[in-house]
Amino acid sequence: EVQLVESGGGLVQPGGSLRLSCAASGFTFSSFDMAWVRQAPGKGLEWVSSIKSSGSTTYVDSVKGRFTISRDNAKNTLYLQMNSLKPEDTALYYCAKVEYGSYNYWGQGTQVTVSS
Repeated sequence: EVQLVESGGGLVQPGGSLRLSCAASGFTFSSFDMAWVRQAPGKGLEWVSSIKSSGSTTYVDSVKGRFTISRDNAKNTLYLQMNSLKPEDTALYYCAKVEYGSYNYWGQGTQVTVSS
């Protein structure tokens, strides 16, 4: 059974940092592309970043230079390092397994709130 469990969210002041983690199980983690997707209050889903099985990364323009996606295949864990956080980064953050261009499995999400 595929499981994705996010952690690391919380309340942080503008300009602060958080590191999200996503523990994966039930599949060969190293073989799959992975992604972070967020949903702000009252808004739709927004893709944030992806990392391929090869390690190459992509980001939505609004987080470039502030967020870093990474993976530890030995630990079956996906990360999102978030620096210089802004109030507009407030959202529920999900990790997702990517297969054939679709997000076929999601975690339960971890809440990030950026507020003074």
